[in-house]
Amino acid sequence: MRAARQYPRCTLLLGCWFPCDRSCQVETSIMDKLKSVLNGTDGTKETPNIIQAANEASTLGWGTRVKGFIGCFVIGVICTVLGACLLFIPKIGLLLFIIFYSFGNIFSLCSTMFLMGPFKQLKRMCDKTRALATTIMLTCLVLTLCAAFWWKNFGLALLFCILQCMALTWYGLSYIPFVRDAILKVITMCVK
Repeated sequence: MRAARQYPRCTLLLGCWFPCDRSCQVETSIMDKLKSVLNGTDGTKETPNIIQAANEASTLGWGTRVKGFIGCFVIGVICTVLGACLLFIPKIGLLLFIIFYSFGNIFSLCSTMFLMGPFKQLKRMCDKTRALATTIMLTCLVLTLCAAFWWKNFGLALLFCILQCMALTWYGLSYIPFVRDAILKVITMCVK
């Protein structure tokens, strides 16, 4: 691990482990800044304790995390788009849409776990600003699959799918500061 700090890894050029020139060091510092912003540390250096050092040594590297995020997110988007395309197949189209759409949402949600780590992601999902959206989203996801497979009620499955989409959107908007408050103000102005 110490050799990696003496010779910075060129993360943007295929993750090679050789002494890099000055341009690669600049790219590495940009990636380090991006990593600190996504992790929520904003560049503040803390002295790591033994647990943090062990966790850092056993986790994925930053380049691997970004590749995992991109791969998982692309699979999620492909599943969602494929589900929408399969919706118009007679007889089994709605069932295929529900399956692909739900798995697309699962993959998209799991993709952010690569960037933050699973424990931090779960902590943020259960944060008081996101707890309701997370609960509704996961409940609707389970109820969508139950309505499609066990209850065989496709109208109910489609309703849960729409609620799942709305809850996932509300959950995603919680990561952008003040957007949900602005949306609520616009809705209350439109209702009055």
